[in-house]
Amino acid sequence: MGKLVRFGVSLSEDLLEPFDNLCRHKSYSNRSEAIRDLIRKALIEERWQSDASGAGTLTLVYDHHKHDLARRLMAIQHDAHDLIVTTLHVHLDHHNCLEVLVLKGEPQRIRALADRLISCRGVKHGTFTTTTTGQDLA
Repeated sequence: MGKLVRFGVSLSEDLLEPFDNLCRHKSYSNRSEAIRDLIRKALIEERWQSDASGAGTLTLVYDHHKHDLARRLMAIQHDAHDLIVTTLHVHLDHHNCLEVLVLKGEPQRIRALADRLISCRGVKHGTFTTTTTGQDLA
């Protein structure tokens, strides 16, 4: 880890009070830890598209009884098997399934795969979260 540098941040009380509440709610030991996490998140989001390799998670909720949906989702996943590290499939109830895919590879291909799966007719909800492989991140 590099040398720590102190710098000042000026905020209005209207912004500082909810930020302090957020810090307490998220169990940060101090404001600096929270600010470091916010900066890392912003840097990861900014660099993600231009990195050679990225990672992310895709969460889908769908009714597996919908006509041919499970087969279509599986076919799309098989076509992109090189991007999928692992999957988790959970039966939420008799009709609804939750599926989580851990993805790693070229960011543009990962995003395209996530968009394709989320937009499948019958998927009730989908969320794609980008992250980093950890390289070049302090």
